[in-house]
Amino acid sequence: MSGAIASHWGSVDAGRYENNAATREPAWVKWTLIIVSLSFFAFFLLLPLAVVFTEALRKGWDAYRVALVEPDALAAVALTLTAAAIAVPLNLVFGVAAAWLIAKFEFRGRHLLVTLIDLPFSVSPVIAGLIYVLVFGAQGWFGPWLQEHDIKIIFAVPGIVLATVFVTFPFVARELIPLMEAQGREEEEAAAVLGAPGWKTFWHVTLPNIKWGLIYGVILCNARAMGEFGAVSVVSGHIRGETNTLPLHVEILYNEYNFAAAFAVASLLALLALVTLAIKTLVEWQGRRATIKE
Repeated sequence: MSGAIASHWGSVDAGRYENNAATREPAWVKWTLIIVSLSFFAFFLLLPLAVVFTEALRKGWDAYRVALVEPDALAAVALTLTAAAIAVPLNLVFGVAAAWLIAKFEFRGRHLLVTLIDLPFSVSPVIAGLIYVLVFGAQGWFGPWLQEHDIKIIFAVPGIVLATVFVTFPFVARELIPLMEAQGREEEEAAAVLGAPGWKTFWHVTLPNIKWGLIYGVILCNARAMGEFGAVSVVSGHIRGETNTLPLHVEILYNEYNFAAAFAVASLLALLALVTLAIKTLVEWQGRRATIKE
């Protein structure tokens, strides 16, 4: 008996040794991978970020401040925040509804809906903007009717919001769908059996289970909304002080050889990206802590 036990644990230890041996590499391989990874990170991420802030402050703090409080820059900031403030809540509602539908119900066309949600990932943002121009532009399908009723979509704020919504709407849904599918339907079905209505079930059962994934998806959606360039560039018309978002304002300043102002505004976008990254890291940390406690 003892011999059989010893043989068993001997085979277990041998298996562990083989598994460790299979993943063990020489020291030079490990250090080579570390150096390559850190070099890539420094050259393609840290260096451009350092260049942005260095060029932004090259002419001093006064020039930096003037570039940020200039009326066109303030208008670009306001428009960027407005577009994000409209697009993110819309995508939040759509993402939660789509994820709940796909994860909790079986219906014909379910896989088609998932494919359509992924469409903005596969379509170039420039093409998306061009589609809106062809639909709502002066020569588009609805262009004559819109002109007749004095409704402006293209080269106006509504077109920018539409383009922003299109390129950002997958983020919340794609973050929630695998999470809700992994959680299953048992808790919602138990709540329904106990007589809880649909909204109460969502508020007290579904939402607490998905809150960290929901926050994470909203953060990514907001970051993309503020930094979108391609689709917004097509539908904006580049009207200074009216339809230029921050990325478009940076492009105009750079094309005018106003490099200090261009990098100053670009540094503002970089700061927004860093804040978004910090919030994303905090949310992931809080999510891991909550998972461990549960």
